[in-house]
Amino acid sequence: MKIFNFHLMPYAHADLDAIKRLGTSWMTYPNSYYDPRKGADLYHEYLDQLEFADELGFDGVAVNEHHQTAYGMMPTPGVLAGALARRIKNGKLAILGRALPLVNNPLVIAEEFAILDNLTRGNFIAGFVRGIGVEYHTMGMNPAESQARFAEAHDLIIQAWTRPGPFAFEGKYYKFKYVNPWPRPYQDPHPPIFTPSSGSLSTIRWSAQRRYTYCQTLAPIAAVAQTFKLYREEAEKAGYQATPDQLAWSNAIYVAESDEKALRDVRPHLEAYANEFLTRNPTMMAPPGYTSVESIKRMRAIKGFMGQRSTAEDMIARGIVIVGSPNTVREKLAAYQDMAGFGISLTKTQFGTMPHKMVQENQIAIAREVLPYFKDRLPQPVKAAAE
Repeated sequence: MKIFNFHLMPYAHADLDAIKRLGTSWMTYPNSYYDPRKGADLYHEYLDQLEFADELGFDGVAVNEHHQTAYGMMPTPGVLAGALARRIKNGKLAILGRALPLVNNPLVIAEEFAILDNLTRGNFIAGFVRGIGVEYHTMGMNPAESQARFAEAHDLIIQAWTRPGPFAFEGKYYKFKYVNPWPRPYQDPHPPIFTPSSGSLSTIRWSAQRRYTYCQTLAPIAAVAQTFKLYREEAEKAGYQATPDQLAWSNAIYVAESDEKALRDVRPHLEAYANEFLTRNPTMMAPPGYTSVESIKRMRAIKGFMGQRSTAEDMIARGIVIVGSPNTVREKLAAYQDMAGFGISLTKTQFGTMPHKMVQENQIAIAREVLPYFKDRLPQPVKAAAE
């Protein structure tokens, strides 16, 4: 298994009471609650944490994109990835991912990612997403065009990376007389592509058809297993067998000396993450036309835990997060890998309000007590229960 340190970079100083009153930390949570001095300190702490993860031996570090929210302070993840590109020496650097339909010119993403691929000398992973529904409100984009714009932007970027330029591109949404980006990607033909998703059927199918690595965002492990099963079925329809490295699960892990201490230490930060930072207005999450009714039903079933207040015990019991002693964490991660068949763990070591020192202690514990046990581990067949 490959274990990446995935960071959301939340505004850890958010006013949780204000979020409770407003009912969301997204879009309508006023930016007057953001203190630039505290925010600047957080950016440096978070970059330090990702650089530390690379030193500790994580297989990669990852950032992502969200807009107008305290949940994640990375509206332009390429800026943070650029700050990391010359410091990440051992593992991969991933952006998971850039929201293709939210830009008017996808060529800037082709250029941005090509630069990062060159700076890392081919240790870069490109993530493509559509962006969650609320971000179509924040960016003033028509959600009904989301899937079509995503597909066309993807095709344009891939052509920009693989076709000799200059050439013309004539699409419905993007039209260019000259496509000739400099630099070209370092990797041939282009960086690996990951596609994070909340469980949309169309994204699962689209990713499997292109043999891209599918990343399931935070969800109960039973739902993750079902999603990955769908991916493998779609891969078979496309004429191949999916490998574990094509399946990545986004999770959160916290390790302490005992299960009791781990739960006690992590509870306030985990519950703030689940109940305040994740809180979004349901009417904003799936605007009309954003995705199919079938996919909406499926994503709501997967993310049902977000519609109610969750305790740390709830999230642990449902396999949304892994918390406990080294032995407990190892046992659960192995069992979940076997159940769902994934080969990549996108692990958050910081979440919610967790302070810097606590994060680094968690990173050290994971590096010492978890990483060595999973270095070459593949999913094992799950034995049927005795009748």
